[in-house]
Amino acid sequence: MKVILYLSDMMIPFVVFYIVGIGIIQKNKVYDDFIEGAKDGLKTVVGVMPTMVGLMIGVGVLSSSGFLNFFTKQIAKVTLKIGLPSAVVPAMIVRMFSSSAATGLVLDVFKQFGTDSYEGLLSSIMMSSTETIFYTMSVYFMTAKVTKTRWTLAGALISTLAGIIASVIMTKMMI
Repeated sequence: MKVILYLSDMMIPFVVFYIVGIGIIQKNKVYDDFIEGAKDGLKTVVGVMPTMVGLMIGVGVLSSSGFLNFFTKQIAKVTLKIGLPSAVVPAMIVRMFSSSAATGLVLDVFKQFGTDSYEGLLSSIMMSSTETIFYTMSVYFMTAKVTKTRWTLAGALISTLAGIIASVIMTKMMI
């Protein structure tokens, strides 16, 4: 275990020295390249910021207004039949928009039911089997100036559904 910790501590400095060393060997101006990259990165952050703020506000409004709880109660009878407890549904929905907000909801599930409970395990597996669809599409497509998304949303929703189904199956197998 100590070897793994040592290697993980050394990984980032190794990568930095490797990049700088390759740059020097190729006779590039490493510092100037770094400054240019930082400028480009800052432009990207500034361009993406309004979208991120909008998504965070939207998720906050959904959670604070009580709509998420209302929606969860409405579909609870259906979700329970397929193995999705109503406590997990808000995290499942919010996960499509915001990973950090969904993580907060999963932590609430952990506090209420415990990490080793069916709900806790299902939440954990579901978080690692799904993606923040709308965040990813809005941020990355806007940054890359993609205008023709075609089947991206449909494919992302289908793969998220597959991740949720796989999470339920895997959790039932574990318990």
